[in-house]
Amino acid sequence: MKINRLGHSGLQVSALGLGTNAFGKRADEQTSIDIVHAALDLGINFIDTANIYAGTESERIIGLALEGRREKAVLATKAGLPVHGGPGGSGSSRHHLMQELEGSLRRLKTDYVDLYQIHTFDPYTPLEETLRTLDDMVSAGKIRYIGASNYAAWELMKALGISEARNLVKYVSIQTSYSLADRTPEGELLPLCLDQGIGIIPYFPLAGGILTGKYGGSGPAPAGSRAQTDPNFSRFLNKDRIALGDAVGGIATELETSPTVLSLAWLMHQPAVSTVIVGATKPAQLQESIQSAALALDAGSLHQLDEASRAFRHGEPFAYYRLP
Repeated sequence: MKINRLGHSGLQVSALGLGTNAFGKRADEQTSIDIVHAALDLGINFIDTANIYAGTESERIIGLALEGRREKAVLATKAGLPVHGGPGGSGSSRHHLMQELEGSLRRLKTDYVDLYQIHTFDPYTPLEETLRTLDDMVSAGKIRYIGASNYAAWELMKALGISEARNLVKYVSIQTSYSLADRTPEGELLPLCLDQGIGIIPYFPLAGGILTGKYGGSGPAPAGSRAQTDPNFSRFLNKDRIALGDAVGGIATELETSPTVLSLAWLMHQPAVSTVIVGATKPAQLQESIQSAALALDAGSLHQLDEASRAFRHGEPFAYYRLP
């Protein structure tokens, strides 16, 4: 497995990371544990979760899976999206972050998190308060590095400027929706990350499965797919995205690979991308996904994919999570 630095930091992460949003929902406890063990055995060290995934089940299950193997993982979690509707139930205030970090550490059965990420920008809390809190957490040894998620380019740059001016710990990464079906980060966020040495961690790299080709044709959605388990997912299934999935499938056939492997490999060829997180509901899925780290794409193939997905550089992001 190829290992990359996370941005310009010293943290080393596998080119393919494991997303765990399905743990405790679409994958039961034992299956999820098996997925984590399979990932580590395959050389995937980056494991990404959040305090709100499946309630708190994702973190709890990962804590069980990593017993005796904690040192093999680069463990990332997040806080900031709502855990309840009352005062202090969301955001990146000192109160909320300190409370949520302690809960995450307890569930994860660890005394530190490698990468602690703010799940979305908080317009109600001064950035200096957030960054000072994170700086204190690093000083206390409870987190090693900090990252952002769902920040606009100007929000990320403002945070970096405050950290520079106040001599506070800096964000080293950002999670954003990024795929062949969502190239909006290339407008402002990607150039900023290249300039400032920030590592991009794409989520929804397969556009929820659209880029795997599973939604092509006129038949019903496959059993167990997002379109079947999440009624709200149907809003993503427009004709342009389905046509893109078909086009990616055609290019994959020419290259004698799968659309999944091709789509992930395309992201790994993009500048500033450090690790690509992909979910799994059974261990066998990782056997296919991991092939992306070894797939070298030549200039011709990259051009074909660029042309097929060019329209998706503009418009609305595929996903964007914000506080109300």
